[in-house]
Amino acid sequence: MTMADKLPVPDPIAQQYSDQLLDLIKKKIVDAGGKIGFAEYMQHCLYAPGLGYYSAGSYKIGAKGDFTTAPEISPLFSRTLVQHIQDVFTQTKQANILEFGAGSGKMATDILTELELRKCLPEHYYIIEASADLRLRQEESIHLNIPHLADRVIWLDCLPEHFIGVILANEVCDAMPVHYLHFSEGCVSERYVKNSNSGMQWCEGELSNPSLIKIADELQSIIGDTDYLTEVNLAANAWLSSLANSLEQGAIFIIDYGHPQAEYYHPQRSHGTLMCYFQHQGHDNPLILQGLQDITAHVNFTALAQTAIDNELDVEGFQSQADFLLAGGITELVPPHDGVDEINQLHLASEIKQLTLPSEMGESFKVLTLSRNLDQVLTRCKLGDRRYSL
Repeated sequence: MTMADKLPVPDPIAQQYSDQLLDLIKKKIVDAGGKIGFAEYMQHCLYAPGLGYYSAGSYKIGAKGDFTTAPEISPLFSRTLVQHIQDVFTQTKQANILEFGAGSGKMATDILTELELRKCLPEHYYIIEASADLRLRQEESIHLNIPHLADRVIWLDCLPEHFIGVILANEVCDAMPVHYLHFSEGCVSERYVKNSNSGMQWCEGELSNPSLIKIADELQSIIGDTDYLTEVNLAANAWLSSLANSLEQGAIFIIDYGHPQAEYYHPQRSHGTLMCYFQHQGHDNPLILQGLQDITAHVNFTALAQTAIDNELDVEGFQSQADFLLAGGITELVPPHDGVDEINQLHLASEIKQLTLPSEMGESFKVLTLSRNLDQVLTRCKLGDRRYSL
């Protein structure tokens, strides 16, 4: 029995939406001549209008959803992030924030609340959100929780041309469609998806994108002749290049789970890092539950750092989430024992453990900090700095 065999059964309405998306994907495969690349398949599963995982109306985040994020675990995450944001604002001509994929809107709400307390509100808090459903929920959350600050929040459909301030991307790159490569006996092929009587099935073919050829040659020297499945996230590299074109002055904080290249292509990851999440249960079969499950892949931070350098961004630091939060003073945000009841103290301590312990999110999540045109280094990014590993 596989992990996927133990998953809960979707309710009939959810299954109906999934069946509609499956029919759409099957038609795309027929129109494409019998197969589509996994990146295209993943794009449809996550973002097909009205049917994809992030485009439909189901809950994604929190107890009712399929996964949770650091801002949802505790407001201490966002409040600590504010310390890093302020370090940038002291050096920029303007104070703006641009958040990608703002989820429920919790992080935006907590950041603006904390910045207001510190009398350091940004001129604008921009959000770029691919999901119309999540954008609506973000608007509702902001108007409900911080109505007096709602006019500072602006949703954008594209990047501003000359952005000054801080760009935030928390768990964004892991949700971008990836190409799926198979190395075997010194050769490389790409995994495609085709129709079958039971739904979807894997097949293999030549590399679909010229950019993959150069990357595959580089990876072959790392992997050798081992039979190896792995992902290449061309979308993340293109996305970061577009951020570099937009950023005139400021910093970019990329927070996600992943590894530097040497760890990413370690022998123990010979089946890749692709994972799916349905109702808080993880498994490794993306060819089922179309539109109902999250599909993710770990982030290759070396590739992102190299893209940053190629686009004339400064790589300020590469830290574990634990070191990033400790450098931002997360433990200092907990009130003294005489200022809060014991139960609340225990609750806050538990949240900090979830965010910082190696066995929780502290080690698996990393923070890559990039900057442009800052006169001073961001010293908090030097605590536990692991740029040497990139």
